[in-house]
Amino acid sequence: MRKAYFDHIAATPLHPAALEAMLPYLKEAYGNPQSLHSAGQQAQAAVEAARDAVAGLIGAEAEEVYFTSSGSEANNLAVKGLAQAYQAKGRHLVVSAVEHLSVLNPVKSLEKLGFASTVVPVDRTGRVAPADVGKAIRPDTVLVSVMTANGEVGTLQPVAEIAKVCRDRDVLFHTDAVAAAGSIPLDVKALGVDALSLAGDQLYGPKGSAALFLKRGTRILPQIEGGVQENGRRAGTENVPAIVGLGKAAAIAGEEMEARTARLRPLRDRLLEGLPRLVDHVVVTGRPDERLPHHASFCVEFVEGEGMLLSLDLQGISVSSGSACTSKTLKASHVLLAMGLDHALAQGSLVFSLIDGTAAEDIDHLFQAFPPVIDRLRKMSPLYTQFLKERRS
Repeated sequence: MRKAYFDHIAATPLHPAALEAMLPYLKEAYGNPQSLHSAGQQAQAAVEAARDAVAGLIGAEAEEVYFTSSGSEANNLAVKGLAQAYQAKGRHLVVSAVEHLSVLNPVKSLEKLGFASTVVPVDRTGRVAPADVGKAIRPDTVLVSVMTANGEVGTLQPVAEIAKVCRDRDVLFHTDAVAAAGSIPLDVKALGVDALSLAGDQLYGPKGSAALFLKRGTRILPQIEGGVQENGRRAGTENVPAIVGLGKAAAIAGEEMEARTARLRPLRDRLLEGLPRLVDHVVVTGRPDERLPHHASFCVEFVEGEGMLLSLDLQGISVSSGSACTSKTLKASHVLLAMGLDHALAQGSLVFSLIDGTAAEDIDHLFQAFPPVIDRLRKMSPLYTQFLKERRS
């Protein structure tokens, strides 16, 4: 049976060159970067080289990059750390309705500490209007957080325009770019953001590697306290192998991004156009144009995501139904509900995410397997039975 893996928004495979760069720091080069001896300084040099590479990917200065263990940690550090550092100015936060839970849940935690928040709505494609962000900002607003791209529906946000709205109102702006970094060009200076999160497992780097860009001169309160690592912003012994792998993957992403996009976009478009033609009542979610180049997402009417995922898996096809942090709960996505989809339709979400190695034959295999899977599931669906009765009457 042919295998086709379409769940790379959850994690990409580790690039062979990134693995090769990591190996010495998993074996003989095991020094602690904070040690003064030569083994420690070797590790420290590797960490700083990786910092340079990550900074280069997003147009930052090396000293503006702080390593974390995950995109979720980077988001927590940004939201909590910035809000707490600037709370003397105000205690109001603004976020969009489609943010990742690693942004939304920290906001809820801050509310228990006396902060307030405003959630900005999105349109049917999951896009935030900069004007709505402007309306949500109050005199006591200290931070706005709107993601660069949504991992569930692929929609790209107008980050530069939102950043300008925030800058004009003297409000800090953070963007969660975990789903976007390494897949689309990002330049923190051109975008005008104050903070940006990214993660290695989205750009062919290792799991457990991530970073937060923090604009020079911006204060932040550390969320992990202890040592002096990361210039006092994030304590804990550095995960040198993961950081080295992230740096190598970031360097490769910068070099290969244009070619990767040229290969993946036609495959993505084939999915977006092909599945609704093959099967009736399949709805594309997210923007058809301004979306991640490797991402296609749908809602299939009258069936649930769980049944589709398990049935496709039996055919050797791996897909997801929501973000990696919510797919196991099998609940309707807060992203889709915020976009105005009804609960029943949102339950039938499918997300396909491609990588450099995705082949046209993988799409062929999906197109062959998909219609009979949906046909079988709909025959067991009371919703579909009711639909057919109403259509005949």
